[in-house]
Amino acid sequence: QVQLVESGGGLVQAGGSLRLSCVASGRTVSTYTMGWFRQAPGKEREFVAGLIRSVVVTRYADSVKGRFTISRDNAKNTVYLQMNSLKPEDTAIYYCAAANLGWITFKRNDYAYWGPGTQVTVSS
Repeated sequence: QVQLVESGGGLVQAGGSLRLSCVASGRTVSTYTMGWFRQAPGKEREFVAGLIRSVVVTRYADSVKGRFTISRDNAKNTVYLQMNSLKPEDTAIYYCAAANLGWITFKRNDYAYWGPGTQVTVSS
């Protein structure tokens, strides 16, 4: 079992950048497929980015492709989400999640472990 804690959220102006971190404990992140999701007020939680375990294969939602980058530091047991060119519509609570699968899934129900989330607010 793995425990996840996100950090790095905050308030930023449109066009700015933030880097979110997800620190794992209990097991190594390379054991899992890791994902970032987000949930805006009144909306469903949606997939943002995913990173397959063991190898560097990534997937992104169309809305963030070219602006966000997911990465992993095995030595720090941490997964990152670099967010550039932020837009007001990126405002949401961002969650880190882990799935015990060998592929990247967009479905939130496939992820067994979740962090508490970190708030990202982008002002116009």
